[in-house]
Amino acid sequence: MNARRTTMAMTMVAGVLLTGLVAQAVSAPGGTTTSKAARIKRGEYLVQVMSCNDCHTPLKLGPKGPEPDMTRLLSGHPEELVMPPVPALPPGPWGLVASLTNTAWAGPWGVSFTANLTPDKETGLGSWTEEMFVSAIRTGRHQGKGRAILPPMPWPWISHLTDADIKDVFAYLQSIPAVRNRVPAPIDPPEAPASTQTH
Repeated sequence: MNARRTTMAMTMVAGVLLTGLVAQAVSAPGGTTTSKAARIKRGEYLVQVMSCNDCHTPLKLGPKGPEPDMTRLLSGHPEELVMPPVPALPPGPWGLVASLTNTAWAGPWGVSFTANLTPDKETGLGSWTEEMFVSAIRTGRHQGKGRAILPPMPWPWISHLTDADIKDVFAYLQSIPAVRNRVPAPIDPPEAPASTQTH
């Protein structure tokens, strides 16, 4: 009986220690991960569950239909894909159109192109600091102070992430292969005819 109790006690202690070690490996006090590798892994997980690839990785036609072009992982709208004028939508509830690559979107805000999130220094996030990235997600402004981040980027929802989560996403984005791809600047919406403008 004593041997059984001793074994159970040792198993419980081992379980508690193991749980503590796993928790320590994943997260330190304050919600920050302890190692760079753990931060990158958590950032990769967050990028996947937040569906960042849906827009920031161009789609290509695969054997089963559209699929992400992983050779262009998170590189945004392909610079060589010059979009024609936006087609006119009929009156009614339709409000936006998107390219087949899912990287160019047009709506009442004008035309937006998904950004290059790779660490390329000239065309991506390679020259950004962690603070710039956190500020951009918090404010909805490019580098936290520039132009507005346009739809369909759901920054108002993503801004509810913790600072540690946003920093882990940035760590992951800085770890992926850099892709040189200069995304076009957004295009403002056409001005409404004078007869339809409100005063």
